[in-house]
Amino acid sequence: MTIMTVSAPTLPEACGELSDAVVAALSSGDTSALPVVSSDPMGRDLQLALQTLYELHYRGFAGVDAGLEWDPELLRLRAALEARFLAYLRDNVEPGDDPVAEMDALSVETTSGTGPSWFLKDEGTWDQMREYFAHRSLYHLKEGDPHAWAIPRIQGQAKAVFVAVEFDEYGGGRGDRVHQQLWADLMTAADLDPTYLAYLDRVPAETLATVNLMSLLGLHRSRRGATLGHFAAIEITSSPGSARFVAGLRRLEAPEECVHFYAEHVEADAVHEQVMRHDVIGDLLRREPELAADVVFGMRSLAYLDDLAGDRLVAAWRRGESSLVA
Repeated sequence: MTIMTVSAPTLPEACGELSDAVVAALSSGDTSALPVVSSDPMGRDLQLALQTLYELHYRGFAGVDAGLEWDPELLRLRAALEARFLAYLRDNVEPGDDPVAEMDALSVETTSGTGPSWFLKDEGTWDQMREYFAHRSLYHLKEGDPHAWAIPRIQGQAKAVFVAVEFDEYGGGRGDRVHQQLWADLMTAADLDPTYLAYLDRVPAETLATVNLMSLLGLHRSRRGATLGHFAAIEITSSPGSARFVAGLRRLEAPEECVHFYAEHVEADAVHEQVMRHDVIGDLLRREPELAADVVFGMRSLAYLDDLAGDRLVAAWRRGESSLVA
């Protein structure tokens, strides 16, 4: 088993005015000269700046004062970045207000597709699979954490069952079974760096956006419906996608630790799907029916950003290029 480090990660390399200002402010502790936001909401500069600010609520950064987590100027900048990101999503994600129909549609298994799981199942190379692992490490090394912010914000059966699902994400009380740990073991077996945020400087804006969405929704009580919708959509779609990865990894004769991570999700998430549908989303909407549209927004935003990120990866691979940032 890979022993996961508890040390804080290093600050990322800036890639533009916004991220440079954020990194400089965190390095110096001086937050008085943060810029006005005008960047492309899906540009790497804005997404990296946002991701760096969010990390203050997770493990922080080496050499950065932990007290900056609640610095008013950093929070003001973060709110402005979030507003641009949310406005972009609102402009591009079709609204809806029927979570049951949405979950029914997500539950229909397709026989073909164009995303990374389909590509890597049938034709991807081991190097491309390892690149995919690098992209996904930004989420899987904090798996469960962004959605856990919802726990104190929901009640009753929804809370009880959601905590039970998260308990599984955290290994059911066993440190060696925590899904973050299983991913670290996968990275080591694939001869990749299992350190938290090790590939932050190598992933594009689309990958950053998929993880930023989770933090954006989870950190706001007003987005609790979207947080649970997002998590439910992950659980509903995870099992068939994980099965495709198992098939691709078997085809490539990958290390067993790599296969094991996805095999674990094939079984666990098939169970999670049902309880998320009925006991979490169902109970939430019985208590707070006004959250229906927000639940759907969480589901559709996940799908939209995952498609953007997946299309970028597969397009690069089909051109014979790396999907990582040079």
